[in-house]
Amino acid sequence: MVFYVYILECSDYSFYVGCTNSLEKRVKQHNESKWGAHYTKIHRPVVLRYSEEFETLKEAMHRESEIKGWRREKKLNLIKFGKPTLR
Repeated sequence: MVFYVYILECSDYSFYVGCTNSLEKRVKQHNESKWGAHYTKIHRPVVLRYSEEFETLKEAMHRESEIKGWRREKKLNLIKFGKPTLR
């Protein structure tokens, strides 16, 4: 099974970071259903800006936690360049 870490951009230009085993379904849930995270429910619509694949949930959760701790600029560099290096 494949797991994903993803970054969504919300309607207020903030970022939401999450992990899932079904990326397309999860993004749809964030936009349309009651199963989306509370934060994204009040900041709809959301757009997928970045994702990474992992072999285990443990790896995905670790990466999710790492990215959540970053400042906006570092997340933007990851989205734009595929790496978090500050320029």
